[in-house]
Amino acid sequence: MSDQERGLLDAARSGDQDAYAGLIEPHRSALHAHCYRMLGSLHDAEDALQETLFRAWKGLPGFDGGKPIRPWLFKIATNVCLDAIAKRPKRVLPSDRGASSVPEAGPGKPLVENIWLEPYPDEFLGLEARYETPDARYEQRESVELALVAALQHLPALQRAVLILREVLGFSAREVAESLETSAAAVNSALQRARATVEERLPAQTQQATARSLGDAGLRAVVQRYVDAWEHRDVDAITALLVEDARFAMPPFPNWFSGREVVVAFIVATGRPRLRHIVTQANGQPAIGWYIWNGPANAFVPTSIEVLTLEGKRVREIVAFASPELFPRFGLQPRLAA
Repeated sequence: MSDQERGLLDAARSGDQDAYAGLIEPHRSALHAHCYRMLGSLHDAEDALQETLFRAWKGLPGFDGGKPIRPWLFKIATNVCLDAIAKRPKRVLPSDRGASSVPEAGPGKPLVENIWLEPYPDEFLGLEARYETPDARYEQRESVELALVAALQHLPALQRAVLILREVLGFSAREVAESLETSAAAVNSALQRARATVEERLPAQTQQATARSLGDAGLRAVVQRYVDAWEHRDVDAITALLVEDARFAMPPFPNWFSGREVVVAFIVATGRPRLRHIVTQANGQPAIGWYIWNGPANAFVPTSIEVLTLEGKRVREIVAFASPELFPRFGLQPRLAA
């Protein structure tokens, strides 16, 4: 612990909340992302972060000031998340719940239970504020990619914690063992099992590798072609943008669709609504906030945040999170004028 941190710690222990904030702030965004990886939910991650900060404040008198504070904070956050996981079902995507549907089935009736994975705003990673190098920015975004977070939810809670603490956050086996009150051998065994499970579910190439291959201009061009095709309901253009085994899902609606022809048929069946959009970023991937025309409101109102998974210059998967309440969390406008 640096002299500055030690000074903040001493002041915080005496009840100085500003000093406590100064001690915690450098770790806040990383703790938030850690809770999201563990829980798969933006809402649950925020609750877990608040509980972590509360427990840390209460636990300051017992913290050994001769040690770095980062492992201690992540130990608290991990245990908060493990407590939360024990009390609720895991978060999933529609494709995790059963077979794909035919276009005629439509999206199905929305399931309002808290079982769906949620998207994560890139800005919560705090990359620009910490002036990360480009490589570090890629690594941080890769660690919240939708495929990875979805795969993590299929791990038993302890394996999930071990994999994240070791592979994402870089803690040693000894540090993880201390955090989870187990042995280093048990940590290494859990890590091997977790790796095997996750690797089976991950694509061969990360979205960050795809983004690097496209470059900023190439990535923007793909997204622009995509939104143009949707706004004009250009079926040929949409078809050309999708890979053959493309997938489409829109939680909280349970049905999902697999295969380019099936996905396009479902899109065509939704008609030709008037749409507007705002491009954003979620889970280290390109995302679009879609707005649909609402006559009584005389405005375009939020409908879904789509997270795109790319394969080269085409789209492999679309997950449209049809939850307008997510828009404020992404800093998106509540409505767009005609």
